Parts: sequence; structure tokens; C-alpha cells
Amino acid sequence: MSSGNFDADIQSKAVAIKHTASYAAGVIPLFYLPKNRQNMEENHEDRQAFQSSGNLVQNFFIVLPDAGAPIGVSGPESSGVLNAIRKALAGGAVPNAPLLKQPETLGEVAREWFHNNASAWRPSYAQRLKQRLEVGLLEHIGSRPLHTISPPELLEVVRKIELRDARETARRVLRIAGAVFRYGIATGRCTRDPTSDLRGALKPARAVKHRATLSARDLPKFLRNLELYQGDLTKLAMKIVLMTFVRTAELRFATWWEFENLDGPAPIWRIPAERMKMGKTHLVPLPRQAVSVLKEIRELQLGSPFVFPANTKKGVISENTLLFALYRMGYRRRATVHGFRSLASTVLNEAQFNRDWVEMQLAHADNTVRGVYNAAEWLSGRRTMLQWWADYLEAQRA
Repeated sequence: MSSGNFDADIQSKAVAIKHTASYAAGVIPLFYLPKNRQNMEENHEDRQAFQSSGNLVQNFFIVLPDAGAPIGVSGPESSGVLNAIRKALAGGAVPNAPLLKQPETLGEVAREWFHNNASAWRPSYAQRLKQRLEVGLLEHIGSRPLHTISPPELLEVVRKIELRDARETARRVLRIAGAVFRYGIATGRCTRDPTSDLRGALKPARAVKHRATLSARDLPKFLRNLELYQGDLTKLAMKIVLMTFVRTAELRFATWWEFENLDGPAPIWRIPAERMKMGKTHLVPLPRQAVSVLKEIRELQLGSPFVFPANTKKGVISENTLLFALYRMGYRRRATVHGFRSLASTVLNEAQFNRDWVEMQLAHADNTVRGVYNAAEWLSGRRTMLQWWADYLEAQRA
């Protein structure tokens, strides 16, 4: 048998493999490298015997265009692929030939990661994160196989966000990408996280501008000005914020059913988790002065389930109502509503109150074991602390 006929025979059987099973895209240029090609060309029967021998595998290679790409074949699948090669080269049929897994894209893995974690996030946070994921990342390279994305390619995408002067958004998108790649590593879709090579590649974050905050020595004058403010509901809302140092969103949407035991010895405000930044129900022990303010609001008979209703789209005072009141009182660039939280924290820590009580009342994150188990235990201490704070404010006003 001539060398040309032998090569043509091998080539035809390689084509049979290509048409018998749909392997990964662009796979299967096939090369036949026998140990003693000259002898086998001379003896066709010996060649046929060699095809059926167990030594066949070590003499055949499937050459992939991208040798670094995972082909997704192991265990039983690998045996099936080898059997397909043996049968095709021997001229037999290849029933139920196995398929090599296609590489998964960044978009597929990223959306799987998102859906696996979304239940642990607040809906508003999940929505913002999904927007950043889709627009900031997947819109550009979502169709790329996850394992092929390089650090420079990822950096090019994130720098498009940075060019809009959205530095913090760029950093957040990069953190999201890192979480997706780490998920990909854990689930066997890729072997490394390219974001780890991009540390220091983005422009530094801008310096944080701290909100204007009143000092303790400013309190007496501020409290006297507040008493003179024209606007009953706004003034009363400002007093509640001062005494409880809750966030503006936590205050604005307060409903009457959240307040418990207002006529009893242990009144409390139970703010639901969906309105809290940390997504956990927050308990606010109410000092007697705060209870008096709430009763004063109730006497206004505003006819709403909200404590601070207003003629707005959402039916409550706007997010800027209290801030604009501060402006009208002459405190533009001198005080903010959020600054009351810093003021309370400073005074209470200087008064040697338990730091954990202060942090819990501020509803800051506490991921320690103490944060999980001591919420109820510290309620009594926080009640004492908030009553002291309300008495302190009352004394400063006088």
C-alpha cells in the first residue's frame, strides 16, 4: 500500500470523527503518529491489527487550537471520546458520541452568581448591583468565555467608567468582577481571578468630604433657634432625629404601628429591616421627651398612617425637608441632618457610655458573634443611654 493511499485513508477517518460527533468549536485536526510507519505502510494487515490494539491511544492526538482552554472532558466522558476515535478510525459507527462542554461565558457565570446571592441582599441594593453588572461589565465583555478574559481586557472595560469621572463606580464594578471570577474558580469555570492583577491600576478614590457637623458648644444656640422655627411638623421631626439619631430615610417613612407601648414604662420604636441600611430590624428605645413629641404629632390629627405625611409623590416629607429647614435657620454648610449622628456619637463616647451601645444605636454593621447575640441584652443599656442624651439636650436648650 503506497504512502499516499495510507495518508488518504487516515484523513478520511479523521473526517468521519468530525462529522460523527460535535466536539468543541474548532477542535479536531487529527494526526496519526505510529511507532513504525514504514512497516505498517508495507503491511496493511499489520496496520489494521494495530488499530484494534490498546496501544492506539498513545499514537493519536487531538490538537486543539487553544491548547490552554479547558475542554471539559474527564472520567467516563474521556473513555467515550477515545472509543469514538477507535471506532471511527476502524470504520465503525459512533453511537451516542459524547459532547465536549462549550466554555461558559462571563455573562452566564455572572448571572448565576447574582441569582445565587440575591436573596441575601436588600432589593434596592440588588437592583443597583445588577445595573452595575449588566451595564458596566456584561454589556462589553459578557459574551467572552470566562477563562479567556485577561487583566488588560478587563481594565479597558473598567476605565471606560473611570473616563466618565465615576471613579467610585469603576472601583465597585471591578469588585463585582472579582466576586464573579472567584465564584468561577470555586465552581470550576476558570482557574484565576484577573482582577487581582489590577490592584493600583485605577485612579485613587477621591478624598471623602465629611458632612458638616455641629459641635457640642453649638447646641444651645441651635436648640433655641429650633424652638423658634415656623413649621410644626418639620420642627417635631427634627427633634425626633436629634433624640434618636436615626437616618433620614428611617424617619421619613415611619408609620404609627411601628411605635409600641407609648403609654407604658418601656416605649420602643421598631424600624423594619427593609428600611434599614444594614437590612436588619432596628430597635430604638424612646426617652420620655421623644414620646411627648410623638403625642404632640398625633394631636395634629393629620389623618395618615405615616407619622410625617406630606403632599408628595411618596406621601411623606421629602428627603430634603429637614436639610432645607437647617438652611432657613442659617446653618447652610454648618450643619447637616446626618451630622447629628456624629454629634451624638462624640458626646456619648466622651461621657464614657459603652461603645457597643453607641454603635448599635447608630445601626452600624457588627459582624461579630456579639453583634448576633446581644441585641436584646443591650436594649436596657441603650434605653438608659438615650434617656441621658435626651436630658442632655433639654439641659443645653435651657
